Amino acid sequence: MRLPDRLASRLPGRLGERSERPVVSMVRLHGVITATTGPVPRSVINSVAVEKTLERAFAPERLAAVALLVNSPGGSPTQSALVADRIRGLAAEKGVPVLAFCEDVAASGGYWLACAADEIFAHPTSLVGSIGVISQGFGLDGLIERFGVQRRLYTAGTSKSRLDPFLPEKQEDVEWLRDLQDQLHEMFQQWVVSRRGDRLHEGAELFTGEVWTGARAVELGLVDGLGTARPVLGERFPDAELVPVEGRKPLLARLGLAPPAAATGLISTDAVLGVTEAAEIRALWARYGL
Repeated sequence: MRLPDRLASRLPGRLGERSERPVVSMVRLHGVITATTGPVPRSVINSVAVEKTLERAFAPERLAAVALLVNSPGGSPTQSALVADRIRGLAAEKGVPVLAFCEDVAASGGYWLACAADEIFAHPTSLVGSIGVISQGFGLDGLIERFGVQRRLYTAGTSKSRLDPFLPEKQEDVEWLRDLQDQLHEMFQQWVVSRRGDRLHEGAELFTGEVWTGARAVELGLVDGLGTARPVLGERFPDAELVPVEGRKPLLARLGLAPPAAATGLISTDAVLGVTEAAEIRALWARYGL
């Protein structure tokens, strides 16, 4: 017996055999959509973080479909578009359908991702929609003045310090920001219409930033039906093997050897930024009571 055959014979069950069944890959897109690295492994979604996972999901020879399990309150519009475009590119290359399943929330950028699918399903209690754009920040100019702190800011270019939180707000800066938001909002609307087409409820105000339950989203045409991944996929592809495809953890994390940051006894700038990012991520989830 050849060495590869001997090794294969030692593998348990179906791992030692080559399955002839079609495959449906299941990819979990969970987290806030941001270009930055999350404070918790795999807690964010961006084009770099999901690239290899998506490639593996579309790789099987007998691929029948790809399912996206979406659970995201949104985030970066650019990263939402990059990930969605990659999904559409791989789907066209492989010629397979993509189905999205909204879990707790598929809002804002999370719904942008769901629209990368050919069909969208949701649980009746899922929160879906939020087709809008939001910006937020703080005005700290009064605070530093109270404590006698002087801000020294030097720029080349009259617009370089727009909306600086330590400077008084200027109306022209607010108008600039709103114009930018309007442009992004229009792109979001165009994407939804291009993907959902005449399935959207005619006359409904869908682009106000409102959020709906999955049950209401069906009526509005934002999703195609109610259901969760395994029952729907089992009915749609009864002969297929449902295969979860997950992102790879760093080697040290897989071995359980990655120590928590606090264990080093040092507090770095990255650690402080990580706390800030964690707070921002938590705030995005909290908007939907999660």
